[in-house]
Amino acid sequence: MALSWNEIERRAKQFTKEWVGESRERAEKDSFWNDFFQVFGVSRRRFATFEEPVKKLNNNQGFIDLFWKGTLMVEHKSLGRNLDSAYQQATDYFHGLKDHELPKYILVSDFARFRLYDLDENKDYEFDLAELPSKIKLFGFVAGYQKREFREEDPVNIKAAELMGKLHDELEDSGYSGHPLEVYLVRLLFCLFADDTGIFEKDTFREAIEVKTNEDGSNLGAWLAQFFQVLNTEKKKRLKNLDEHLADFPYVNGKLFEESLPIAAFNSQMREILLECSALDWGKISPAIFGSMFQSVMDPEERRNMGAHYTSEKNILKVIEPLFLDELKEEFDSVKSNKKKLREFHQKLGTLKFLDPACGCGNFLIITYRELRLLELEVLKVLNKGGQLATRIDDIMHIEVDQFYGIEYDEFPARIAEVAMWLMDHQMNIMISDEFGMYYARLPLRKSAKIVHGNALQVDWQEVVPKSELNYIIGNPPFIGAAFKNPQQKEDMENAFGNSVKHGKLDYVAAWYYLATSFIEETDIQVSFVYTNSVVQGEQVSILWKDLILNGKVVINFAHRTFNWKNEAKGKAAVHCVIIGFGLFAREKLLYHYDDINGDAKKEKVQMINPYLVNAKNTFIEKSRSPIANVPIMIRGNIPYDDGNLLLNINERNKFNNQYPKLQNYIKKYGGAYEMLNNKWRYCFWLLDISPSLINNIPPLKDRIERCKEFRVNTKSRSVNSKSKTPSLFGDIRQPDSSYILIPRVSSHRREYLPLGYFSEDVILADSAYGLPDATLYHFGILHSSFHNIWIRNVAGRLKSDYRYSSNIVYNNYPWPKEPSEKHKKRVEEKAQKVLDTREQFPGSSLADLYDPLTMPPALVKAVDLCYRPQPFKSETARIEYLFDLYSEYTSGMFKEEKKKKG
Repeated sequence: MALSWNEIERRAKQFTKEWVGESRERAEKDSFWNDFFQVFGVSRRRFATFEEPVKKLNNNQGFIDLFWKGTLMVEHKSLGRNLDSAYQQATDYFHGLKDHELPKYILVSDFARFRLYDLDENKDYEFDLAELPSKIKLFGFVAGYQKREFREEDPVNIKAAELMGKLHDELEDSGYSGHPLEVYLVRLLFCLFADDTGIFEKDTFREAIEVKTNEDGSNLGAWLAQFFQVLNTEKKKRLKNLDEHLADFPYVNGKLFEESLPIAAFNSQMREILLECSALDWGKISPAIFGSMFQSVMDPEERRNMGAHYTSEKNILKVIEPLFLDELKEEFDSVKSNKKKLREFHQKLGTLKFLDPACGCGNFLIITYRELRLLELEVLKVLNKGGQLATRIDDIMHIEVDQFYGIEYDEFPARIAEVAMWLMDHQMNIMISDEFGMYYARLPLRKSAKIVHGNALQVDWQEVVPKSELNYIIGNPPFIGAAFKNPQQKEDMENAFGNSVKHGKLDYVAAWYYLATSFIEETDIQVSFVYTNSVVQGEQVSILWKDLILNGKVVINFAHRTFNWKNEAKGKAAVHCVIIGFGLFAREKLLYHYDDINGDAKKEKVQMINPYLVNAKNTFIEKSRSPIANVPIMIRGNIPYDDGNLLLNINERNKFNNQYPKLQNYIKKYGGAYEMLNNKWRYCFWLLDISPSLINNIPPLKDRIERCKEFRVNTKSRSVNSKSKTPSLFGDIRQPDSSYILIPRVSSHRREYLPLGYFSEDVILADSAYGLPDATLYHFGILHSSFHNIWIRNVAGRLKSDYRYSSNIVYNNYPWPKEPSEKHKKRVEEKAQKVLDTREQFPGSSLADLYDPLTMPPALVKAVDLCYRPQPFKSETARIEYLFDLYSEYTSGMFKEEKKKKG
């Protein structure tokens, strides 16, 4: 058990008195450093050696004054000697050390002065002997206290995961695999962490491996098996003649070491990797992100993207702060001046329970636990002013890891989550120990988070935690699009939704939402999940939300609109996401907007939040066969169903035109979104009124038509098969007989404006685009406006992250200006013409270039605010809120009758 800081400071004061005025390096330095270690209640002989021999860079023999492998190197000088040269001498020894032996700290001294170099942080501290008591916490690494600031991008997290990956591969190659390997690695993770953070006496695990196991690794597996057994055995029940190195380790319990595993076979390389792992400073490793990195070592494909999939702390806080954390902090501020109410608040913190039904390695649970413990620390500071406790730490702490529950599909991350919660618990205990000067470690482990290994869409959540006891559900369920679900996932959806919802077009993540809404019935449980933004766009909205919201099953209380869910690690994973917080009862409504999806959110208090995450009435935009306004009908492009036989590239077109001039009127420019955007047009045979004799007189054409017929006859599709009687024509013909606007069916999410183009009826429209025949410049201007593009961003479905335009959801439901004046319509037409004229100024640029947000000419950015109302709109948020209100007006019964009369 580590000494309290109070006792360490008392000993440090005694040490300074005993050694003041000493100057004889040769006679007294060993005694000086032996006494120095005793200040922290540890034996120097346990960790460090004097006069460690080492070869220097010049191949001369050197001797390190005091060396604690992997942690500390001390170079001592006589009183008044140059400490800079002492530091240089210490670094000269690095050449002769193995990687895992390199120290994290260098300490140089001449009795009267100390200079400590923190090599990881690239900092140094210098002070006199008399100042040692006030600087003593700089040496927390000796005492087992490690107060650290964790950085998500800290390379030690990735380095640790990579080394564990190597060890994993070596064990697996030796034949040690499957479940035993997963448990084995999790145990080693705990031991490595314990060795650096005071759970074990500092570095005793590493020392035991170095001292008690053979260099060739031949007995390491057997020693570890015995070691695990010892950690699972109470001290009073251990063998009387047990090796003293083993006997000194604490009883851990927690079922972590309970299962009997096969004995692993190590070799020298595997032993060296384990020693390299133990040389890292595991006190710096963040349990919140290391678990995900550690999990990735199990999958070689994932390992190549190391660190890409952990959830950043910043994003986790976006989920938990508006759900409960901000509210708890406000409550603390309101009661901290009243000790009775503050104690009641403290008791409340110890009763809150949390469930993550897709917990992975436990990131959300770990950060939530940490934030609650930090809040509890603030409570304890107020209740115990002065920083000293009148009782034991464990008697006054109320928050425990057993307030947290999780469900995880894969066993390995589930076990990591359990251990990571213990690790975070210990880090918080160190923080409390540091604050109050009394060391505290929660051993043996008597309580643990309950992490169930199972399929959350098949498991009864009630069996994990009774809903009568639960307060909050949080998490980040898996992102799998509707079109990419495998058979098991489709079965999971069937189990979650049953016959109540036609779920075939819903993303996999929607099942967690639906199960959560069922689970919280008749409770005040609040839920906050991360989703891909596809569940608040397109036809998924009505499928998922309509029944739940209109029938009062849930209320959306806060939401983060679309932002980029990315991480700070290499191989970043970036997905467009939203966060939705909901429950059965209304609370203060908070909506978080992002002007830049990669930036920070702006918080707004609103009246309500609809399922499109807009401050507007609960509206559900469903498929409409015709436009809600009096505008042209949109059509889809033509489909050849030809196996490529009716299509030509430019070289083929030129060849046919040269050899068969009579065909020129039957070969048309053909294309859709790609061709328009990149100005790379294809061509097609458009043979609506061609004479059979002309076909018979052109063998290459006849041959193509015959191959087209053969393709249609042999296809399994009945609709295509039925077109085999007219093989010279496109399978589906919907070509406009007048000029039209071409609108891509899919457009990049990077574009602020949907690219549009005007084309004559002689340009054959492909099925990758829609056409709007009989469209005027006014229609072009409105469709090109910021209004219409905001509507797309909020209503259109998604193909991955790109916008998926549709006639029946986006266009037909678009609320056009109701009765714009001729003056305003003319102004829109002028702006639309300016857009077209501006394009002509860049003949060498494709539309893809012109609509790239980095290169888009300013003249293309136009708005049509005045067609909607006289007052200007101040933001995108104001526009979309207005559009939803206008949509509600359009679709009201009164307006439908008015449209019918005009129709």
